[in-house]
Amino acid sequence: MTSYADDTAAAYVADTASDDWSLVVPLKPLARAKSRLGPAVGGLLRGRLALAFAEDTVAAALACPGVRDVAVVTDDPAAAAALAALGARIVPDLPDAGLNEALAHGTRAVRALRPRARVAALNADLPALRPAELARVLGVAGQFPRAFLSDAAEIGTTFLSANPGVELEPAFGGASRRRHLSSGAVEIRLTGVDSVRRDVDTGDDLAAAVALGVGPRTAARWVSAAG
Repeated sequence: MTSYADDTAAAYVADTASDDWSLVVPLKPLARAKSRLGPAVGGLLRGRLALAFAEDTVAAALACPGVRDVAVVTDDPAAAAALAALGARIVPDLPDAGLNEALAHGTRAVRALRPRARVAALNADLPALRPAELARVLGVAGQFPRAFLSDAAEIGTTFLSANPGVELEPAFGGASRRRHLSSGAVEIRLTGVDSVRRDVDTGDDLAAAVALGVGPRTAARWVSAAG
């Protein structure tokens, strides 16, 4: 049976210092990131856009009420430098064994410092992310041991959370919505949070994100290239 939280959820959890979230954002080396975007934008711009997406995602996340910090799991030195300059904590991808191992590793790094941390995995390719929309998602997520938000296509996942004392159990990649449901995570069914669901893998995805309104770094690189 599908479980979900909808717009009529009883109440959002208040943002307090003890309830602040740590977000874990995984990022591939830029030379390999966003391979499906290449045909639409070209190989050189693809890597630059992947970094811009991550920069706009991290900047918006750090501006979100209730977010204490952002840990970026990456081995890319250029991305690490750029994202650290925005205020992210950089966690080397020591497992180097794919997305879910990177997320599990990042979660362990966060909880090594804050054992009772609320943790959420967030995709690095959300260039239209709005802090207020992310805050709404976090407010609902905090009501459940584990919760997730599907992507715009309702096939994948852009956000997965775990409350204190609960393992994240990430199962990202492909049809991850079904896997996260099967694992017992509650699906967050909110309207008006399109920016948290709009990840970018293809040219059509990028066009949809631009229509929503992308962040300044993505806009600068994309408008410059397209114009």
